[in-house]
Amino acid sequence: MKTLGVDLAAATKKTAVAAIEWSDHQARLTHLALDVDDQHIVELFGSSDMTGVDCPVGWPDALIPFLTGHLDNIAAPVLEHDGIAGRRLLAYRDTDRFCTARTGLIPLSVSADRLAHPAMRCAVIQAKIAQLHGPQPRDGSGRLAEVYPAASLKIWGLNGRGYKGRGAPESERLGLLLAALEERAPWLDLGGDRDRLTSSDDLFDAVIASLTARAVARRRTLLPDIAHAAAARSEGWIHLPGCTLDELPLQ
Repeated sequence: MKTLGVDLAAATKKTAVAAIEWSDHQARLTHLALDVDDQHIVELFGSSDMTGVDCPVGWPDALIPFLTGHLDNIAAPVLEHDGIAGRRLLAYRDTDRFCTARTGLIPLSVSADRLAHPAMRCAVIQAKIAQLHGPQPRDGSGRLAEVYPAASLKIWGLNGRGYKGRGAPESERLGLLLAALEERAPWLDLGGDRDRLTSSDDLFDAVIASLTARAVARRRTLLPDIAHAAAARSEGWIHLPGCTLDELPLQ
């Protein structure tokens, strides 16, 4: 099996990818790249069994009628979201609320925060993938799944606090986090890319996304139940690991 992790930014700069090949209870990092364009992502998707993308793959269902109502001057669908509680339904998806309930982490809003630009790019990439490989279900039941490295780290018992950034403290924390990952996952061969990983939180997140993609491929993530299934198909679904790191390389 080959998994791909994508840490998607709004532009080519700071977009990272990590490909991992799995065999015989081992895993090897075979490709690691930073500042990656859409074409490279689509090409890597084509040669991977499962891709985990760290970016929302959809928007809240409530947002479309709200915007349409505003555009067409129809008051009812807009007034349904009067007040902070109503606006939260426009800002957060079912999967965001599920993730918060399970992990305590609050994902950034795809419609009201700085994730909007990466999500627009992600939608374009999904369309490019669909042209070549067919549409990929937003609930992750195909070959593309939404992942959240911060949540994966927390579920796997790794301290992911304060490692993002270019300063000395952040770099030191990233180095410690990578060392903890290596200790917990001795079956993972970084292929000589350890120094690159300690210098880029984007590359590190791409690796975590690729590891999470393995859990998705093995159906070892928390899947939407009946109450969440319909929204997951349209809004997307964050796949939270439902297994330990030790279980990932098992067949």
